[in-house]
Amino acid sequence: MLLCVSASHKTASFELLERLSRHPEAVAPNLVDAGADGAVVLATCNRFEAYIDADGLTQDAVLYAVAQATGIPASDLDGSYRLVSDRHVAEHLFAVASGLESVVSGEGEIAGQVRRALSDAREQGTTSSELERLFQRASQAQRKVKNVTALHRAGRSLVRLSLELADSRIADWSTERVLLVGTGQYAAVTLATLRERGAVDISVFSPSGRAELFAKKYGVRAVAVADYAAMVQQSTLLITCTAATEPVLGPAQLSRRVNQTDAGCPVGAATHSAGAPHSQLVIDLGMPRNVDPTVAQVEGVTLLDLETIRLHAPLEELHATDAARDVVREAAESFHLSGSRQSVTPAVVALRTHIFGLLEAEIDRARRRGDDDGLVEQAMRHLAGVLLHTPTARAHELAAEGRGDEFTAALETLYGLRADEDRTAASDIA
Repeated sequence: MLLCVSASHKTASFELLERLSRHPEAVAPNLVDAGADGAVVLATCNRFEAYIDADGLTQDAVLYAVAQATGIPASDLDGSYRLVSDRHVAEHLFAVASGLESVVSGEGEIAGQVRRALSDAREQGTTSSELERLFQRASQAQRKVKNVTALHRAGRSLVRLSLELADSRIADWSTERVLLVGTGQYAAVTLATLRERGAVDISVFSPSGRAELFAKKYGVRAVAVADYAAMVQQSTLLITCTAATEPVLGPAQLSRRVNQTDAGCPVGAATHSAGAPHSQLVIDLGMPRNVDPTVAQVEGVTLLDLETIRLHAPLEELHATDAARDVVREAAESFHLSGSRQSVTPAVVALRTHIFGLLEAEIDRARRRGDDDGLVEQAMRHLAGVLLHTPTARAHELAAEGRGDEFTAALETLYGLRADEDRTAASDIA
């Protein structure tokens, strides 16, 4: 049975999502240790989800394992998550991967995050064949939504939306002194979006020491650790998007004015006298927060964080959303139909193996009796195919209705065949 524990911007506070996202790498192994056949964890800026192949694991055990791995008491999780189970899991993940459940409908970053969640689980050895199939189908559904609907045009990414919200404060992007903190995928998207808007004075700082490589690749200035405080002071727009679990920017850094000559600021940067306030916009795209929320209390500083961005998310364009949900529902139904067929595959293989075994014995007997022209063999093979068609089709129908076990039981009752025995390859099935 598939199960999903989902906490998102729709169910949980921003503070709880932040706590859940601090150490997601511990959750999947903990679930497997608790008895799950497999687990994949998807942790993004607005969602924390654990997808579990949960045969033999109760929902209470799943929740306990999640609470234990995250260090968050189960009582703190009460009312802040959804449990999605069985047939609903595929439709939920397909909708998530397609951007239908995002803060900004249709945002594109989530598709890559879903793929990375599966890759991380593979590296940890926590996937299962059913979870592999689920996440691969999710990527297929996302691509179909993108190709056949206008959802990706109706929605806007968090990066784009945050900069659109900043438009009301920025008259000329080319005059902004931008400091980008972070060098991951979000940083690359942010840099491209800044340049689209006309920003040219851009520096980058990496808490993990990757600023030089990023700067060389994208043609911006790298900021050394020793110069970080000075650049914070000199910048008029600061955007943070790192994977750091602790804030990389706080009120102390923004409150203290540093002269350019005191801190080795880059040539060409504007100079501010010590103590002279100037207007700064800070955009925090990090999850957990990269910026201490109290920076909003610093004179001249405006903070735009994910929680604020969420409040300004545009209304969905209903037509595009409805079309995308139709695609997702169809993909989920196809996933279940395929899974249902697989559930009766061992039984159908057992039946066909049995029938074809009898057939080959009879054909061999016919040959010994003089079936030189092969007409008897041809007729017998045709008859076997006709006889197997109806029970095979019926097995798939029963499986689609969730009654595949009835076919398996009937097979054992009528023929004494057990579907779990080693049989011929499933490719023999018509």
